[in-house]
Amino acid sequence: MNKEFNNIATTLSVIKEDDGVPKNVKSRIEDAINCLINENKEECLKIDEILQELDEISNDPHLPTYTRVEILGIISVLGGINQQ
Repeated sequence: MNKEFNNIATTLSVIKEDDGVPKNVKSRIEDAINCLINENKEECLKIDEILQELDEISNDPHLPTYTRVEILGIISVLGGINQQ
């Protein structure tokens, strides 16, 4: 599971560094990354919190389309992890 979380954190970091991503979205992505790397939370709670954050980010009207697709891909991966 740690490998998947690391891959997701890496992808979110790349999105956060994209100049086309609005500042408010970058801040929320930072929150999602911090939740992801927080070792004090149970895995299912982390996933639920991140899914909620990413769902809200994906609905931002100023989010570039290619970034929205990446976010939705991460949501799909996390949803699959949560189903296991």
